[in-house]
Amino acid sequence: MARRGAAALALALALLAVALPGAAAQGAAVEDPDYYVQEIWSREPYYARLEPEPFSPPLPAGPGEDERKLRASEPRPPKKATKPRKAPKREKLAPETPPPGKKSNRKGVRTKSSEKAAGDDHRVPVARDAAREGCPPLGLETLKITDFQLHASTSKRYGLGAHRGRLNIQAGINENDFYDGAWCAGRNDLHQWIEVDARRLTKFTGVITQGRNSLWLSDWVTSYKVMVSNDSHTWVTVKNGSGDMIFEGNSEKEIPVLNKLPVPMVARYIRINPQSWFDNGSICMRMEVLGCPLPDPNNYYHRRNEMTTTDDLDFKHHNYKEMRQLMKVVNEMCPNITRIYNIGKSHQGLKLYAVEISDHPGEHEVGEPEFHYIAGAHGNEVLGRELMLLLMQFLCQEYLARNSRIVHLVEETRIHIIPSLNPDGYEKAYEGGSELGGWSLGRWTHDGIDINNNFPDLNTLLWGAEDRQNIPRKVPNHYVAIPEWFLSENATVAVETRAVIAWMEKIPFVLGGNLQGGELVVAYPYDMVRSTWKTQEHTPTPDDHVFRWLAYAYASTHRLMTDARRRVCHTEDFQKEDGTVNGASWHTVAGSLNDFSYLHTNCFELSIYVGCDKYPHESQLPEEWENNRESLIVFMEQVHRGIKGLVRDLHGKGIPNAVISVEGVNHDIRTASDGDYWRLLNPGEYMVTAKAEGFTSSTKNCIVGYDMGATQCDFTLSKTNLARIREIMEKFGKQPVSLPARRLKLWARKRRQRG
Repeated sequence: MARRGAAALALALALLAVALPGAAAQGAAVEDPDYYVQEIWSREPYYARLEPEPFSPPLPAGPGEDERKLRASEPRPPKKATKPRKAPKREKLAPETPPPGKKSNRKGVRTKSSEKAAGDDHRVPVARDAAREGCPPLGLETLKITDFQLHASTSKRYGLGAHRGRLNIQAGINENDFYDGAWCAGRNDLHQWIEVDARRLTKFTGVITQGRNSLWLSDWVTSYKVMVSNDSHTWVTVKNGSGDMIFEGNSEKEIPVLNKLPVPMVARYIRINPQSWFDNGSICMRMEVLGCPLPDPNNYYHRRNEMTTTDDLDFKHHNYKEMRQLMKVVNEMCPNITRIYNIGKSHQGLKLYAVEISDHPGEHEVGEPEFHYIAGAHGNEVLGRELMLLLMQFLCQEYLARNSRIVHLVEETRIHIIPSLNPDGYEKAYEGGSELGGWSLGRWTHDGIDINNNFPDLNTLLWGAEDRQNIPRKVPNHYVAIPEWFLSENATVAVETRAVIAWMEKIPFVLGGNLQGGELVVAYPYDMVRSTWKTQEHTPTPDDHVFRWLAYAYASTHRLMTDARRRVCHTEDFQKEDGTVNGASWHTVAGSLNDFSYLHTNCFELSIYVGCDKYPHESQLPEEWENNRESLIVFMEQVHRGIKGLVRDLHGKGIPNAVISVEGVNHDIRTASDGDYWRLLNPGEYMVTAKAEGFTSSTKNCIVGYDMGATQCDFTLSKTNLARIREIMEKFGKQPVSLPARRLKLWARKRRQRG
């Protein structure tokens, strides 16, 4: 019994030692083995001992109780003054603010004498591991932090409430009461604040701020304090020696500024307290908070909201060199189904790489449709680029694992993926980083062109011809020719745009998606309004019903696009159309890739906006992949919906450039060089006509079912009598007689004889 009692006592003492984080003399929280830890970080005390007297903020029950007791008895280490560095990405201290009633003529800014006094001895050095740990954003920009987790002292109105104080949030043109571009305090004084409830203990390491997004007003905060709390009642201010630390804010409204905390602070709440602001403006700001969530076995909130993936993929941001290397790795893993090629070069000379995935890479197989994804037309919309690199890896791995769905897709489809159409712009955004690039750094090409809107405006040509009733006599309803001025060397056309046009003219694409960022919606053509005096107007194509199907196919399988509970990204609520929108009814754009593709080629192109955050932090990539993976595959599978077939002559030879018309749809397509075609259609019964120059037309009744797989609908055309006569006469070296020309010559001869 004595031995058993001693053993029980030893076990109890061992468990107590494990339960007390202070037993290791490092003050770490107890780790939950079931919790997925995002970051491995060096152990720090819960609070840096910056106050003259011990402070014990209320902590959750459990391990925090013991930790709080240990902190009260810990000696304070001495702090040596060091000179802080400047933001962004580096810390820069602003002058400390005097008490209310003693400030100078500028709002919240103290005098030079007090500035000098505070800067002499009492600065806190930046934590040595703060930069290396790299805690990710909490998710204000990605909406991982909900509106209910944001609070403020006051606000001017609802549209400027705390829920609008998110990094890079956009106000739109109207800046109305519901959707404005920042949190703006109701009063301009030193008692205003905005706070974030992390809903769990978090190691806060930094704050990123912006001013108000507005076309008309200039509002931003120039300096602020940072406070933390465990109960939202008792607050600890980040110190600079013996005084409150003042962080330097923004000098204009759009460029984000990062300030890292000198010592990581562990708490549940973090509060930003503006101390000075732009002279002619108001207290307005957008923000993001950097922090590492700590394991908490008593908090199940994070368990319900944590997203992980089982796919073994390379979840990181890749610069140009790393992207090229990753493509090479995928090609070496799957040499029989992949091919790397380029479609041209950027303005800076970087190759525009593409990866082809097919069972016979490098050749067009008769009867096999061609599909493409394009990402990175806007260089700062990085999520699409990384999703494409992840998709390449996934298709390769699943094909090798003999996933029947992926094997069928690869063997029955020729897939082309361009992950970075604007590598010059991406390199600019990459230098800024995922949080510090703002809304537009790297969006345009090196020569300042927006690729997505740089294609020829064929809508105006088509609609003008329709108004003059010149269709189809002078202008066809498809394959609308590119204007001569656009092809000239002096035209303002990016080299990347010309490369895409040549690529799309060479390959008979059936379906394509261009991935963009900053929203969660699928936009389908037309992107340009027909009424010249309007900026928004629903402008459908003749294939509107097909485009709606395609858009919904992606949106409905995305984890968030059709979720009626989710918050809007910026100003638009797309839930009324289930996460889809007609481009022109959203905002008019002339010369878009979608409209050009539809009017100049056979390809049905849609814009897929894959996330609210254009450039999410690396830690968010697994979740974003899970959000989009199924949608990316489902959308590719839609290329096999509708009808397909061959148009041949009586000898079985394919007829290229034959026109395929569907009764009731005023938009035709054409056959490829081998006479094969693919026509996307919704389930139904259609009268389809095939016609070609020199051949008699043929019409068939083709039925499209609901099951996946295009209906085979072949045509055999016989030559017209005139075509046969011409063929015979050309065979014997004679030219057929042109009756109109013969009549013209006889008329001219008689006229000369009369004269």
